Amino acid sequence: MWMDAVDLREFYARPQGQVARRIIRQHLRQMWPDVTSLNVLGVGYTTPYLGLFRPEATRTLAAMPARQGVLHWPPGGKGLTALVDETELPFDDLSMDRVLLVHSVECSENLRHMLREAWRVLSDSGRMIIVAPNRRGIWARLERTPFAHGQPYSPGQLSRLLRENMFTPVQSRVGLYAPPSQARLVLSAARAWEQVGSRLFPAFGGVVMV
Repeated sequence: MWMDAVDLREFYARPQGQVARRIIRQHLRQMWPDVTSLNVLGVGYTTPYLGLFRPEATRTLAAMPARQGVLHWPPGGKGLTALVDETELPFDDLSMDRVLLVHSVECSENLRHMLREAWRVLSDSGRMIIVAPNRRGIWARLERTPFAHGQPYSPGQLSRLLRENMFTPVQSRVGLYAPPSQARLVLSAARAWEQVGSRLFPAFGGVVMV
C-alpha cells in the first residue's frame, strides 16, 4: 500500500525528516557525482532528493504514482511532477539517463511491472538507484517514519530483485544509522552516527541503496 504524499511531505518538513533527507542525499551524490546534461526521472516520492540534481541535469521530472498522490514541485516554480500509473509511465523508450526510486519499491503492488517500465525508459547507458527500507535497520521497525511502511529489503534481496528484472547491480550502500528519534541531541549527532555506524555495524542502517 502506498503512503500518502501529504504524509511524506509532513515527515520531510520535520527535523527528523530533514536529517534523513540530508544523509540520503549525501549518499546519492556519491553514487551519481555528475548528471550534467542528463535526463533524471524520479518515481515515487522523490522530490526531497531530485533537487540535488536539478541544477545540472537537462531535465528533472518527478513521476508520482496515483495511489500515492501528487504535489506541486518545485515550490514557486513551473510544475515538474506528474500523476502516473507506475506500470505505464508516460515517457518514451530510452528517454531517461537516470531513474531514482524512493518510497516506491517497498509500496508497489505491481513491482515487477514498475521495474520493467523503469527498464524501458532508461537509455542504453542509463543508471538506476533504488532507496528502500533496510530489513535489519531500526527505522523499518518504528511506524512513526515512512521507512517502516511497506516491504523492507536487505541489500542482497534488492540486488536479486534487480537481477531478476534485467538490471545489473554495480554497487550497494547502507545508510541512515542515527536512531529514528526526534530528540535534538540525537538529530544533532546524525553525522557522527553515520560515521560510527558505517564502521561498527554497517549492516544496520535505516535504508538500502542499490
